[in-house]
Amino acid sequence: MARYTGPACRLCRREGKKLYLKGDRCLSGKCAFDRRNGKTPGQHGTDKAGKTNEYKLQLREKQKAKRYYGVQEKQFRTYFEKADNTAGVTGENLLSLLERRLDNVVYKMGMAASRKEARQLIRHAHFRLNGKKVTIPSILVKVGDVVSVKEESKTSEKIKALLENMQTKATPKWLELDAANASVKVVAIPERSDVDFEFNEQLIVELYSK
Repeated sequence: MARYTGPACRLCRREGKKLYLKGDRCLSGKCAFDRRNGKTPGQHGTDKAGKTNEYKLQLREKQKAKRYYGVQEKQFRTYFEKADNTAGVTGENLLSLLERRLDNVVYKMGMAASRKEARQLIRHAHFRLNGKKVTIPSILVKVGDVVSVKEESKTSEKIKALLENMQTKATPKWLELDAANASVKVVAIPERSDVDFEFNEQLIVELYSK
């Protein structure tokens, strides 16, 4: 399935919850989710998206997670299978894997206003992983990895502005920020408590376990 290229705010409205896909705009008065009072997309969008059943709840939770992290169905299923084959709680393993994506790390370190912007910056080779060029947003970081801004990129006006934002960004405890060198070190595997968004991951597990 091709990547969604329509309005990002439409996805939030479809899930009935802000997914913060457009960075600061989501916190401003321009947010379409707020302006439309959370109504579902479509000419006759309503506050209620039809009848609720078990399958629908499970599907919506999966779609919410996919859209929040910017992952397509095939990728998402691969993450689930890996989580299911790893010791521990499958749902928590799944969220931990998604948190470890490079684009999420770049976003968490304050170097992008959204995960979408983080993916774009990574593809344009503005970052280094353990000192080496990296252009794949889906790479999973591990303990000991260091993600840093490419030295040549630090002169870019856009990157300079992001570096200033990095100084004030609250970094999760599993990442060790080194603002002076514009880098973060992965010091632990993210746990369920490190996920700062409301998910019912058990619904996702139930959906894929059918």
